[in-house]
Amino acid sequence: MSLIKRFFAKALFGLSVAAFSLPAFSESATIAVAANFTKTIEVIGEAFEQETGHELKFSFGPTGKLYAQISNGAPFDMFFGADEARPQKTIEDGIGVADRYFVYAQGQIALYSDRYPVKTQARSVLENADFKHLAVANPRNAPYGDRAVEFLKGAGLYDGVEKKIVSGESIAHAFQYVATGNAPIGFVALSQIVDPESPIFEKGEYWVVPQDTYQPINQGAVVLKRGQDNAAITAFVDFMQSEQAIGIIESFGYKAP
Repeated sequence: MSLIKRFFAKALFGLSVAAFSLPAFSESATIAVAANFTKTIEVIGEAFEQETGHELKFSFGPTGKLYAQISNGAPFDMFFGADEARPQKTIEDGIGVADRYFVYAQGQIALYSDRYPVKTQARSVLENADFKHLAVANPRNAPYGDRAVEFLKGAGLYDGVEKKIVSGESIAHAFQYVATGNAPIGFVALSQIVDPESPIFEKGEYWVVPQDTYQPINQGAVVLKRGQDNAAITAFVDFMQSEQAIGIIESFGYKAP
C-alpha cells in the first residue's frame, strides 16, 4: 500500500471518530488558493470540515491573478499563494492581517515526460531539445514557472529551449499540456505527479529538480481582513499546523515548512 493510501486509510478512521465531537455552530469561509495546491487543500479541507463542522469554499487560480482579484475587492477571507511575495503584498496593501501570515508548504519542481528518459538523462534531453514543445507555467504569474526558468538559465539551458516553451497561465495549465500530450515534456509541480488521482500517476517518468538550483518555493498564506473574525478561518489556520494537515501536505510531494 502506498504512503498516500496508508495515510488516507488512517485519516478516514480519524474522521469517523471526530464526527462525534462537532461544534454546536459552524461558519463558512471562501479561500483563494494557488492552482498547484488544488488537490492537497481539497483533501485537507474535507478532513477539516468533518472534524469541525465549518464549511470552506475554494477558488483556484494563478497566484498573480488571485492577488489581482483580491486587490480589486474579490470577497475572499484568506489567501494561499504559490509564493510569499503576493500574500505579503496584501499586508502591505492593508488587505492582509500581518500577524496571521505563515508559510504553509515548500513546493518542488519536477521535469515530466512520457516520451523522453528524463529520470536519468534530464540534462541531455534538455540540451538536445529535440522536442517540439516544453511546457512551463507563465513565470510572470506562476512561481513554479519562474523557478523553472531560473533553473534553466542557471544551468545554461534556457537559450536552447526558449523558442520551444509553451506557457500555461498557471502550473495547472502547464500540467494540462503534458497530461494531454500537447507538450511531450514540461516542468510541473511534484505534487501533480504523485497524486494517485492524477492522470499521469505512475505513467511516464520524472526528475525532481534539485532545490539548490532555484530559490525556495515557500508558499505563504495570509488571513485577509474580511476573514479575521471568521470562526471557520481561525479554526482552519490552527488546523493547517496540525499533524494531520502536515501529513497530507507531505504525502502530496511538498516539504513541510
